[in-house]
Amino acid sequence: MAYLLLEVKVKTSLPNRNGFVLDRGRITWYSLSVCGRFIVSNPKAILHEVLGEHERSEIEARYNVTPGQTSSVVTVGENDSRCLTEMQWGLVPSWVSQPTTGHRMINARVETVGEKPAFRESVAHRRCVVPADGFYEWQKSAGGKQPYLLRLNTGTPFGFAGLWDCWRGSDGHVLETFTILTTVANALVEPIHKRMPVILDRQQREAWLLPWTRPEGIHQFCEPFPASAMETIPVSDYVNNPAHDSVECVQAVPLPDRQTLF
Repeated sequence: MAYLLLEVKVKTSLPNRNGFVLDRGRITWYSLSVCGRFIVSNPKAILHEVLGEHERSEIEARYNVTPGQTSSVVTVGENDSRCLTEMQWGLVPSWVSQPTTGHRMINARVETVGEKPAFRESVAHRRCVVPADGFYEWQKSAGGKQPYLLRLNTGTPFGFAGLWDCWRGSDGHVLETFTILTTVANALVEPIHKRMPVILDRQQREAWLLPWTRPEGIHQFCEPFPASAMETIPVSDYVNNPAHDSVECVQAVPLPDRQTLF
């Protein structure tokens, strides 16, 4: 996991819908190297696939979910029920004294997550599923970076393997946050990026959420999602701006012609 951190001091608190994280008078913007954006473009289908519910439509369509913003995650409630909760993307461990930017982590490597103090408790007791139907990655080229939308070739919604935590301040402030697990890239994603988010099929989602799945057993989730079941779609650099959150983000564009010397 690697990220670029930019901090700007401000005097007041503002909403963080544009990819900025505001925390006690501090704005932080993240530019991540893996799984730094995802989409929730069909909420009704996502609720049906992930929760098995038809009528509820409590989540809005999102085309550019960015670190620091909130998104819906599925957790286990009482009597093993499935709960849909809005949380902020970028995990803040419960034990830190302040929810400072240095503790916000949007990704965690599934291979080593159980070894890291920031994730050890969450991987044992606070696993979640992050509903989505696509994510973005950027491929470096001579002309810059080309964004791609990656999704299942059936268009079916899915869930990322995630962890969550709850930070409580001395003033009573409660902050619930989550992170998305990553693994090695499959053959389709590898030319674009060396890693990819852990995508769970329906059976894996249930196993991931079950409280009796031991932390040492998470190695079963390390395998990347099959490349044959996914597709990549080149999109415009409109998606590069975290303030953009419309259907234009996911519209396919032709790749620029490769120029040659001869």
